[in-house]
Amino acid sequence: MSLRLRVNMIKCTGHGLCAELMPEFIGLDPWGYPIVPRADVPEDLADLAPRAVSDCPTLALLLDRGDRD
Repeated sequence: MSLRLRVNMIKCTGHGLCAELMPEFIGLDPWGYPIVPRADVPEDLADLAPRAVSDCPTLALLLDRGDRD
């Protein structure tokens, strides 16, 4: 199963907490908004992804789970 993070940029207010929780995967632009790669979350970070989603203050981070071929 693969995991992908997405950001709802309308809800996001740039707190940056997601980047603090997953700095190896999520970066921040100059204004503090997340830059999330369009790639599967690496297996070694898979345990952190649900926490980043649940800890987002504006619930702007989403986690897609599914099988990708």
